[in-house]
Amino acid sequence: MALKTGLLKIRVLCGYYDGATPFYAAEWIFDHVFINDTLRENLSFTYYPSGHMVYLDDDSLVQIRQDAEAWFLSDQN
Repeated sequence: MALKTGLLKIRVLCGYYDGATPFYAAEWIFDHVFINDTLRENLSFTYYPSGHMVYLDDDSLVQIRQDAEAWFLSDQN
């Protein structure tokens, strides 16, 4: 329901050095899913200089927190 109404927002966190998921795989998958173009605006991808579990790198964790707060607050308007 949230996806159909445009209320669902998806934020994908990716690590540059991810050995479990190929680089650029998330974008490729979402590019090949049948989603209305206006709903694609609800997708966002952020890359961090870390591995598969981006939150384990201390510097990335700080940046993730800042990015998440900005992402969440940007939707409040």
